[in-house]
Amino acid sequence: MQISRKHVVAYIGLGGNLGDRARYLAHAVERMDKMDGITVLQVSDLIETEPLDGAEEPCYLNAVAAIRTRLQPDQLLWVLHSIEHSMGRIRSERWQSRTIDLDLLLYGDQVIHQESLRVPHPQMHLRSFVLRGLCQLDAHRVHPILGETVSSLADRLGGGDFFIDPDRPQLISVAGLIGAGKTTLARLLAARFGCELIIEAYDTNPYLPKVCAGQKELALDSQLYFLHSRREQLARDRLGAGEIVFSDYVFEKDRIFARRTLDQDQYKAYEPQAVAVESQVTPPVLVLYLEASPSQCLERIHRRNRPYEQGMTLPSLETLACAYQTVFSQWRQCPVIRLDISRFDCFDKLHLDWLIRQVWAYVYCPDEEEE
Repeated sequence: MQISRKHVVAYIGLGGNLGDRARYLAHAVERMDKMDGITVLQVSDLIETEPLDGAEEPCYLNAVAAIRTRLQPDQLLWVLHSIEHSMGRIRSERWQSRTIDLDLLLYGDQVIHQESLRVPHPQMHLRSFVLRGLCQLDAHRVHPILGETVSSLADRLGGGDFFIDPDRPQLISVAGLIGAGKTTLARLLAARFGCELIIEAYDTNPYLPKVCAGQKELALDSQLYFLHSRREQLARDRLGAGEIVFSDYVFEKDRIFARRTLDQDQYKAYEPQAVAVESQVTPPVLVLYLEASPSQCLERIHRRNRPYEQGMTLPSLETLACAYQTVFSQWRQCPVIRLDISRFDCFDKLHLDWLIRQVWAYVYCPDEEEE
């Protein structure tokens, strides 16, 4: 094996869910360190995780190792596979239980697209257990394709572990306060992706103008109109498998507004219908959360001058902002990319191109070797 004289820092993901997991991981680290051309620099803490696909299998124990190597990427991959094989790893079905799994996550700042090797690891940005390990070793390490630090990528996951499933609709939902620019951004992205756009039924809701004019007795009718229109738009059997779709709202918005606009009796009538509908809608695979101050949004609301919005006040927007913050502080459904509208301009081509690159990473994964 020809070994380069130049050293590169690479990161290896380790995992396993059979036998003495901690001992297997420690042994794999020892084996790597003894290989010619590899020096193990540091190993993260061990992290236990549930199987990604929800299968009834033992939990995994995971870690990340930083190594210094003179091996070329394909040589390093061969060494990792040889260690796996010597420790009883059989590569067959995806996510099958295994004694040891060694993944090449990063190799310096290189981007490698070969038939048998893709670096960075194609779905590392979806795994909290990988990103947490990387953060312990080097939180400022930048993902060579996404251009974001591993710390920033970890924040998007909220502690969850995800994978790209081509058999489910790839729904990307844009969330944020009234006036934050949700519909504008969703339109621009849908046009660039050439895909369907789902927009809230504000203009067709016959009750909304009357409620905004003070007829609070129609608040339940208006809220139920939104609830059932959202169910029809996001129905699981309407959106196709693998189909990329953008919406200018998250379904959870319905309950946020119901709590704000309905009185106690109206909410009691609303709640059972909302519970029934929740299981019928397609969950997003990614949320783009537009972060905007209530004062920024109020200025935009006045500028666009929609009649039914002119009753909005700063205190009411501040209340809504708190509700959204609560929802997304507890969000675990899918990754969330937060966009500060004071720094992100969707009409700026560079900004929009950056966002499109980020979105692609959460809805599309090139064919890859078994994980």
